[in-house]
Amino acid sequence: MKGAKEGRWWRWSAAAVLAAIGLVLAGGGIMLIGLGGSAYYLLAGLACIASGILLSRGDRRSLLVYAAMLVGTVVWSFWEVGAQFWQLLPRLAGPTVIGAVLWLAPIRRKLVLSSDSASRWGLGGAVALGVAALGVTFLMVPTFDIAPATTASISSAGPADPAAAQWTDYGANLAGTRHSSAAQITPANAVELKQAWSFETGDTKAKRPEIKSISFMATPLMVDDRVYFCSPTGKVFALDADSGRQLWLRDPHTNIGNAQMLNCRGVSYHADPAATGLCARRIISMTVDGRMLASDAATGAQCPDFGRNGAVNLDVGLGAVDPLRSYTTSPPVIVGNIAVLGSYVRDNFTKDDPSGVVRAYDVKTGRLIWAWDSGRPDDAPMPGLGESWTRGSVNAWSVFSADPALGLVYLPTGNATPDHVGTHRSPMLERYASSIVALDVKTGRVRWAFQTTHHDIWDYDMPAQPVLFDYTVGGRKVPALAAPTKRGAIFILDRATGRPLTGVEERPVPKGNLPGERYSPTQPFVKGFASFIPPPLTEQGMWGATPIDQMWCRIRFRSMDYKGLFTPPSERGMIQWPGTFGILNWGSVSIDPQRQLMIVNSAAIPQEVRLFRHGGDVNHPVMAKDSHAPGYLPQYGTNYGVSLLPMLSPLGIPCEAPPWGKLAAVDLRTGKIAWSRTFGTTADSAPLGVAVPGAFNLGGSVNTAGGVTFIGAALDNYLRAFDTATGRELWKGRLPAGGQATPITYVSRRTGRQYVVIAAGGHAYMGTTPGDSVVAFALGKP
Repeated sequence: MKGAKEGRWWRWSAAAVLAAIGLVLAGGGIMLIGLGGSAYYLLAGLACIASGILLSRGDRRSLLVYAAMLVGTVVWSFWEVGAQFWQLLPRLAGPTVIGAVLWLAPIRRKLVLSSDSASRWGLGGAVALGVAALGVTFLMVPTFDIAPATTASISSAGPADPAAAQWTDYGANLAGTRHSSAAQITPANAVELKQAWSFETGDTKAKRPEIKSISFMATPLMVDDRVYFCSPTGKVFALDADSGRQLWLRDPHTNIGNAQMLNCRGVSYHADPAATGLCARRIISMTVDGRMLASDAATGAQCPDFGRNGAVNLDVGLGAVDPLRSYTTSPPVIVGNIAVLGSYVRDNFTKDDPSGVVRAYDVKTGRLIWAWDSGRPDDAPMPGLGESWTRGSVNAWSVFSADPALGLVYLPTGNATPDHVGTHRSPMLERYASSIVALDVKTGRVRWAFQTTHHDIWDYDMPAQPVLFDYTVGGRKVPALAAPTKRGAIFILDRATGRPLTGVEERPVPKGNLPGERYSPTQPFVKGFASFIPPPLTEQGMWGATPIDQMWCRIRFRSMDYKGLFTPPSERGMIQWPGTFGILNWGSVSIDPQRQLMIVNSAAIPQEVRLFRHGGDVNHPVMAKDSHAPGYLPQYGTNYGVSLLPMLSPLGIPCEAPPWGKLAAVDLRTGKIAWSRTFGTTADSAPLGVAVPGAFNLGGSVNTAGGVTFIGAALDNYLRAFDTATGRELWKGRLPAGGQATPITYVSRRTGRQYVVIAAGGHAYMGTTPGDSVVAFALGKP
């Protein structure tokens, strides 16, 4: 009697769950069909409802109905997405598990007749089919989507000169190649890397409760066996390059005010060979409260000859400024005795943001030499007494590069805020937006400019440091510049003239119908060089952990505007793909000149963008904490506010199937991808530590003459080493926090030992593990 009651309880419980799932699938399926989507979810829902009703009555046909639905699901899944494991997983895993539960003895005991083979083996066979489909396709999951071809061997570079294997600029050098002549670490011995030292800055939310949001993304420098870097609050540190021991600290006691995102990307180094004594060698750093500091490289003491007491006020001429609206996070590029810097300007809040003016200062005195304001005529004089720079003009927040021989500094520019509406922008504000602009380093005059996005209403600003290298065209080496973009195109330009060295064509793009908005009919696309623009989104490509949240993603896809790349923002809401974090971002690319390879890490998740008319009665999300946090951004000075949300399922899983992040190499001799692979996993961020390969990443790579590429960047807390020529993973070292930064590598003059160093502090908006560490790795023996 007790066993019979338990059997009924199991059966009724299973029937209720099955019917509830069926109701959800059928209801969502009807909605999806109404939007022009797949009919599968309605049919599957009806089958689950029927199976549940029959099961509650003790009718053995319930198992047959569910078995037929499961077999149909397997067939439909392969028809829709082929043998792609990560696409099959949400379609098959849940239904297969439910089928296995229904096959448990307490449920099927009273339903299956020994003489009825269909009842006895039908559901078991369907479950076995689902398990086999997932198991076989899991074994087929590729690490490489483009496998490396046979690569010509590169002779060993031999021991590097320690003086040449320093890291003197943000991108290793003024060209920003992120390449080192260090060759001690090779593909043969990288597996022997061990942690050599670590250091903590003390700047975390846990250690400093007054901090609201913080990301530690600094790229250190290493000069004369000293490692220099800044913490997010503007502290500047000097560490011993071999031990990590603190040599000095300069704390500027930054007023962080209401700053919602504290960040300092790095510092700059300058040496005057003719000078001696205090500040003959100096470190230039920035603070979020609008100061540029000069510190003695040997002691950390403030340089009394620089500005006022070692500081220059960067808010002069900007008008009303608060720490939330404008500050400089990237280190200036220094050419000779001139330091050139831009600034971050808050996105999507108001058209009355401070100016995006780019300024050049005498690195020894702090005197302003020139300023370039894109909102003023090219030949306009400096603002007079009581005047200020153009408010809301195009800024340049990322890192600059320079060619001293050509006398040019290269700026990656943003657009005139707010970002997702352009009705307020004048032709003056449009002409240099989302461009590479080459300025004369001595005068600040524009020598050339190349625009990568016309009338940018997608926040597709130029996020990455331009990278300078020699590119062969028609058998002749040309001084070139690589300009990585958020949308995944990499423009290759003659850095002397700005002329494209590969094909660029204007292609028609979708137009919108927002009142008062204007739309560019075309946008520039690269021809003849590898593109990282992702394939267009499709309903079939929507993802999720289960059929229900995958269905939800499919409904979202059908409910919003999506016409491919450059779908314009709308009040209905549109899917931006790639989103504002882009395919490529501030990590830029690195170039191995020996192997003629460009190393590119890419990542993307779709984004939902919706405009809200000011004064309307439509509910909108809560106000965002700042420009990059999910929520509502007012875009004051225009007719519309905007919400920016990652396109996630109800379970918080991206609606686009993995992989979300890749690492690739482009052969600079052919312009084609030499190899491409996934890297990183979700193990440190997903529930239950599920390690989905190909995690989202944000950071940069470095490569060496020894043939090794190092990169952190991914969601999991690791620094990885890859064979530059083949993409093979050689090693990974555990980090105490997220490695959303660009590592450096150098050789110590004192010991001859090669180190790889990275800031491990996590990224506030990626949800990676927060921290405040700088970690160094080296071989066990030099």
